[in-house]
This record gives sequence, structure tokens and C-alpha cells, in this order.
Amino acid sequence: MFRGLLVLAAIGLLVYALTDCVTSQDKRPAGAPKALWILAIILLPVLGPVLWLVLSRSPGAGTSTPPARGSRPSGPVAPDDDPDFLRRLDLERRRREQRDRRSAPHDDNQDPSA
Repeated sequence: MFRGLLVLAAIGLLVYALTDCVTSQDKRPAGAPKALWILAIILLPVLGPVLWLVLSRSPGAGTSTPPARGSRPSGPVAPDDDPDFLRRLDLERRRREQRDRRSAPHDDNQDPSA
């Protein structure tokens, strides 16, 4: 009975890994062509699916070099990190201040005798 459960688990793992590999969007998932991964999953009953599941979900999967430790994403993460956003925000603030200065009543232009 235990042997039958192991065989069913191995078949389930194989089917899951195979469908995951076939439906992946990368042309070279985990650094190797899809056809090679499919062969490895089928020909290496337990090792192939386990390798696929581990390597396809690693942080550098599909890239030739893994990301450097402590490296930052290439683009801004938050709006206050984006120089274009900050520049636009500063321009809006300056325009608002100029508009407020023009529309505010000027006390020094009023006639003191009135």
C-alpha cells in the first residue's frame, strides 16, 4: 500500500511539473530550453520534476546571471523615488503659489484714506 502511494505521488509530481513547464511563458525557463526540461521531467521520474520545481521558482530563474545580493530594482519603487514625479510635483506647487499670489488681494495697493 505504501509503495502504491509513493508511485501515485511520483506520478502526480510528474504531471504537475510537466504541465507547469509546458504552460510557462518563458522560452528558456530556468536557463534551459523547454524541450530539454520536458525530457528531463519525463526521463528522470522524481529528480526531473523536483529540479524543475526548485529551479523554475528561484529568484534568478530564466536569467543567465542571478540578481546581485542587495541590488535594487531598475525603476523607481515608490512615487517619492521617481525623479519625474518629484519634478512634476514641484512644478505644480510653484504654479499654485504663483496663482495664489496673483489672486490674493494686495494690501499695499489700497488707498489709506478710504
